[in-house]
Amino acid sequence: VGKTVGVAGGHLTGDEMAAAFSDALGEPVRYNSVPPAVYRGFGFPGAEDIGNMFQFYQEFNDDVVEARDVEESRALNPELLSFEAWLRRNKERIPVE
Repeated sequence: VGKTVGVAGGHLTGDEMAAAFSDALGEPVRYNSVPPAVYRGFGFPGAEDIGNMFQFYQEFNDDVVEARDVEESRALNPELLSFEAWLRRNKERIPVE
């Protein structure tokens, strides 16, 4: 009560997420870093907000990670899945072209 809890099942880099996708899907997946300013220029609704979010994550990564403690999240919800476990469970729902 009266406490804000950031939830995270893990803190992965883009390359780590791509590797997890590659393992789960059985085909190579590559992470392409897109600078926040580029997101802002995409022109779709919310693009500026996404660019701002990614810039915040870049500039304040330690704060973002600290506010989302994985062990605290798992203590609150022992069924919380890691990204890799979530991918294994949901890989059939991911469209692959």
